[in-house]
Amino acid sequence: MPNFQLTNQLALVTGGGTGLGLAMCKALVEAGARVVMTGRREETLKQACAEIGAMAAYIQHDVNDLPSIPGLIETIESRHGPLDILINNAGFNKKQKAVDTNDADLAAMMQTHVYGGYALSRECGRRMIARGRGSIIMIVSMTSLFGVPGVSAYGAAKSALLGLTRHLAVEFSPHGVRVNAIAPGWLDSALVQASFAGDPARKERILNRTPMGRIGVPEDVGGAAVFLCSPAANFITGAVLPVDGGISIGF
Repeated sequence: MPNFQLTNQLALVTGGGTGLGLAMCKALVEAGARVVMTGRREETLKQACAEIGAMAAYIQHDVNDLPSIPGLIETIESRHGPLDILINNAGFNKKQKAVDTNDADLAAMMQTHVYGGYALSRECGRRMIARGRGSIIMIVSMTSLFGVPGVSAYGAAKSALLGLTRHLAVEFSPHGVRVNAIAPGWLDSALVQASFAGDPARKERILNRTPMGRIGVPEDVGGAAVFLCSPAANFITGAVLPVDGGISIGF
């Protein structure tokens, strides 16, 4: 359907070489977009681009390197054209009780998710506003919506990113730039599998609370990203879309 097509659009997906990022890159390309993915591991990015094909390119980059971000966006646009879509996906999780989380652990979590996402959104947003169009998506988490034990630093960072979504939406949307968030539930990814490692009771609790009774797959988030970036979502901004099998409303 034309409303769900992204023909001739250019997307930047951070952390695009694996997991949710790769699934979103594939979905965007299937909808007609070109994608540029970033990440720290060049070999992983090369393999991902080879898997997707000619519509995908990569630039090795660490979102923690904030001073390099303006140059990154300048390089992408000079090589590939103006960016229409930014997906702030890069991140990591660390299962750790709050009382065992030191200042360095917390700072690292905030640096990657919040500072990196803010700097990229600011730089892309400045250019998108000048062009009068664009879509920015923050990948947040179930921990942005309810409390989860053992991941307080991650939850604080993702909650801040959700707050940033709303604030940027009210600043950017009058200029034609929409800002939304996707809150993935527990999906079959390396990040989630690591959180389940050695804790089968945790996985059982999650499945019991999920109305759909299963773990999702990264492709579920890919479809949500296409929707939010597409003309079908032209009147949606400042929203968070849970892709979670109903866990955020389950009991």
